[in-house]
Amino acid sequence: MRYFVAFSYFGQAYHGWQRQPNALSVQQLMEEAINTLLKSDISLVAAGRTDAGVHAKNMYAHFDFSENLDLADLTYRLNAFLPGDIGIQKIHVVPADAHARFDALERTYEYWIVQEKNPFYKDMAHYIKHPLDISSMNKAAAILLEYEDFECFSKSNTDVKTYLCNIKSAVWEIQEDKLVFTITADRFLRNMVRAIVGTLLDVGIGKMTPEDVKTIIKSRDRRTAGASVPAKGLYLTKVLYPSTILEFNG
Repeated sequence: MRYFVAFSYFGQAYHGWQRQPNALSVQQLMEEAINTLLKSDISLVAAGRTDAGVHAKNMYAHFDFSENLDLADLTYRLNAFLPGDIGIQKIHVVPADAHARFDALERTYEYWIVQEKNPFYKDMAHYIKHPLDISSMNKAAAILLEYEDFECFSKSNTDVKTYLCNIKSAVWEIQEDKLVFTITADRFLRNMVRAIVGTLLDVGIGKMTPEDVKTIIKSRDRRTAGASVPAKGLYLTKVLYPSTILEFNG
C-alpha cells in the first residue's frame, strides 16, 4: 500500500530535506523514525527538496508498506520520536500509483522580510533596513508571469533538464509586522525563489527598475540577477495535489 505523509519542519538545524553524506537532513531523521517504528527499510520520496535552512509549513512524502497501518497511532508515535522542529500532521492512504513529486500540481512559497530589528524573527525572517518601494516590487513581480524560462534565477551548475516553470502568481503584501512575498508555480528551480526575492529587493531599493527584470530574464544569465537572500526567510507553505489522491478511501 502507498501512504502520503503530510509534515512540516523548521529548517534551521538541517542541511535541507534530502539525505546528505556528511550533514543532518530532515529525510534522514524521518526515515530513521519510520523504520524504527515499523521495523522496516522504507525510503521516503518527497514533493521536492528544500535547501539548507529553508522551512516547510506543508510538505508531503510517500512510502510503501505492505500492511494496513493505524494511521492515527503511527502519527502520534512518529511525533513522539521526532525532534520538536519536525512535525507530522497526517498520514493518508493514497492510490498505489500516486507520486508525491510528480503528481504535485503546484507549490507555493513565502519569503518573510522585516524592516525593524525584531529578536523574535531573528531565525525566521530577513531584516532589511532600507526603505522599500513595494509598488515597484509588485510591478516587477507581475512581470514574472509573462515568462517561462527562468535560467537566470537557477543555481549555477545544476543538473536540470529544463528551466521552464509556469508561475501562476507572485505578490508582495504587508502582513501585520512583516512583508511577505508569496509565489506559486508548477515547479521551481534550485535557489530560484531566493534569487527572485533578491532581484525584487534590488527593485525595491531603487537599484534597478521593474523593466530591468525583463532584461535579466531574457539574458538567461544568473550573474545578471540579484543576490540570493538568506534561507531563513523562506517557507514552503503549500503543495497542491489532485483531489483524487488525498481524498482516496482505499
